[in-house]
Amino acid sequence: MANSVGVDGYIHIEGFEKFEREAFDKKKIRAAMRKVGKLVRQKAQMNVGLARGQDSYPVNRSGALQDSINFKLSRSGFLVKVAPYLTSAMGKEFYPAYLHFGVRQGNALKPLAAGAGRGKSNRRARGERSKHVAARKANGWRIEPRANYMSDALQDAGSDVRAILSRAFADALG
Repeated sequence: MANSVGVDGYIHIEGFEKFEREAFDKKKIRAAMRKVGKLVRQKAQMNVGLARGQDSYPVNRSGALQDSINFKLSRSGFLVKVAPYLTSAMGKEFYPAYLHFGVRQGNALKPLAAGAGRGKSNRRARGERSKHVAARKANGWRIEPRANYMSDALQDAGSDVRAILSRAFADALG
């Protein structure tokens, strides 16, 4: 597992910018992108499954997060996106977002009751909103943000991804 600090979740393969997309055999590119998507997906699933909460990764309790990690190939075939997707096992709440961004302690700011504010528009007193937001930030985390296991998977498999895609782009030109 790699260090999550400052990891970029994007890889660019250099040397093929001067060619138009039509110059490549799309079947070979799509096959390579699917292969790369599977590789990164497996690394990400392994990061979640084997970490058991270490390195500030999420704890794998039911396996729903691990099963939700999948890849999608773009229509053109020149892009693959590996991410956790909403599944029926998760219900309506997409909790990978809660794990990644975290949840602050305290209540969200709700609208004022009728007649509780100032004037016709029922507005809060000056500075009340900022006081509430500052108090909420000071409370800490209800769910702390977790490490980005997806970016770590891409970083761990980065050299293999570059090799596969470079070979595929070179073969697809011919």
